[in-house]
Amino acid sequence: MQGFSRRSLLRGSSALGAAGAFGIVMPAAAWTWSPTSSVIGTGTGLDPRQVWDDEADSLVAALFERGEVDLVNELLAAWTHNGQALPAGLPADVRIFLEKARQLPAWTDQAKLSRAFSFYEKRGLYLGVLYGLGSGMMSCVIPREAKAVYYSAGGAEMKDRIDKTAKLGYDIGVRDAFGPGGQMVVTCLKTRLTHAAVRHLLPKSSHWHASADEAKPISQADIMVTWHSLATFSFNKLTAWGVPMPSGDSAAFLHLWQITAHLLGVADEYIPANWSGANAQSRQVLDPILAPTTEGVALAKILLNLAAKYDGGLTKPMLHSFTRFCLGEQIADWLEVPKEPVTDPLVKAGWPPFIAFREATMWFPFAPQGYWLFDEFLRLGVRFFLGEGKVTNITMPTGNNPNYT
Repeated sequence: MQGFSRRSLLRGSSALGAAGAFGIVMPAAAWTWSPTSSVIGTGTGLDPRQVWDDEADSLVAALFERGEVDLVNELLAAWTHNGQALPAGLPADVRIFLEKARQLPAWTDQAKLSRAFSFYEKRGLYLGVLYGLGSGMMSCVIPREAKAVYYSAGGAEMKDRIDKTAKLGYDIGVRDAFGPGGQMVVTCLKTRLTHAAVRHLLPKSSHWHASADEAKPISQADIMVTWHSLATFSFNKLTAWGVPMPSGDSAAFLHLWQITAHLLGVADEYIPANWSGANAQSRQVLDPILAPTTEGVALAKILLNLAAKYDGGLTKPMLHSFTRFCLGEQIADWLEVPKEPVTDPLVKAGWPPFIAFREATMWFPFAPQGYWLFDEFLRLGVRFFLGEGKVTNITMPTGNNPNYT
């Protein structure tokens, strides 16, 4: 069994994860990650699988009881930018919650946030591929996430659900993402309310109950699992691809995601202080749980079919090949992604030289800005397709997937 690990899967290897390969059901390991490795260096050490978001959950439960969810969704539609005042007419408890939650943490480093845009300006294309065909598809082999998506309202309107998820991935990479002119704070807080609404609604679904191994979805651990599938996975893949990562850039990229986790309601004691701590936590909460599910396979097919409808220069075989290249043979097979005899070797052989060429020319005058404009054109095209030309507004759901009541 030497050399077999799920960590190798995340690095794009074709090695087989031992537990998944032999159908072994691994018991949940005790939580051992220390809060001394967090951004605040201290904490209770409670297992995040048994911690949710009490403040947001009690607020949203009250909105459902008072019949005010639709009202709040309607009012918040006009709230789009971080520096914008909250809309008039919001219930007092919602206003108090959002005014408090919109504040950046005391450990925010503005210099790192400023540097992060420079990093995105140069590497936004790679991150777009990793977020979409890496992390997005990996979500389908995260069992709890796949089941929560499939049986919640988002599972019935996957294009809309992907559009809202893509908004977060887009908003984090723009200039002044967390500043007054950006939208990332608003996007995170609306997502936090959405998570609370799903936690309120999904336990009412008999189909979810029959499939899930938890009584309440989207724990702090579940959010950090998704966080690692985006931040830690992408950082490790960039490193594996030979993308230059000066310490200042890697710290800036991490800081973007640290702030994001905080604004999504994750307790600071669970947010890693550095990439070493992030990898240690990921090895505990993400790597061992990756596995195929019926719901995940169905979601993967929907995602790839939607992606193929957008003519962004990638044919369906190319989408299959990039997914297999980013996630490795085992995960691609779990998701029933077809092997492509022409494009699989083409992507495998062509992507490294493409990165090498782009990085070699990155130091030419105005090259980063030129690459950014090209990448931005692609990103905006995808956003236009997913949102059908409309402004994307993240809203709290008022029910579960109607196909699985």
